[in-house]
Amino acid sequence: MTDTETNTPAEDLREETAADAPEVAEHDRVAELESQLAEAKQQTLYAQAEIQNVRRRAEKDAADARAYAATNFARDVLSVNDNLERALAAIPAELREDDKFKGLVTGLEATGRELTNVFQRHGLTKIEAMGQPLDPNRHQAMLEVPSDAEAGTIVQEMQSGWMIKDRLLRPALVGVAKKPA
Repeated sequence: MTDTETNTPAEDLREETAADAPEVAEHDRVAELESQLAEAKQQTLYAQAEIQNVRRRAEKDAADARAYAATNFARDVLSVNDNLERALAAIPAELREDDKFKGLVTGLEATGRELTNVFQRHGLTKIEAMGQPLDPNRHQAMLEVPSDAEAGTIVQEMQSGWMIKDRLLRPALVGVAKKPA
């Protein structure tokens, strides 16, 4: 082409597009990099949130382990407490007043009180059952007893129930009132 000749519109467009191509490619590259940066920021936020969640779970698990570490031991010692309570309940009133047995009874009662204090220090509490409505989360009904009490009320306790902190350690084994036929 000579200097005097004019370009056709198609040729002009090709020349403009060729001139704009580096700008368009650079703009596309910047947009792609910005997208990658936003994605990397989002992934970093997710990773930080996950780390925080893992840390919270680990702290909760450690706190639970400290609070409930004695659970199995406490269950085993409860049977000792049950036997001591049964032994004290089996002593007749006349033997409690007998000078020969008075010291033994006093010692057994003191042992029971000390065991109760140890339980309290370690977060064990006895579940009150007598006269309460049956709560399947804390009581285990063993039998129904004809009674004048309202149906579903606990009228007999065969074995005491216990909580360790806010968890059930052992349900109370109870007899529940039912209306006489």
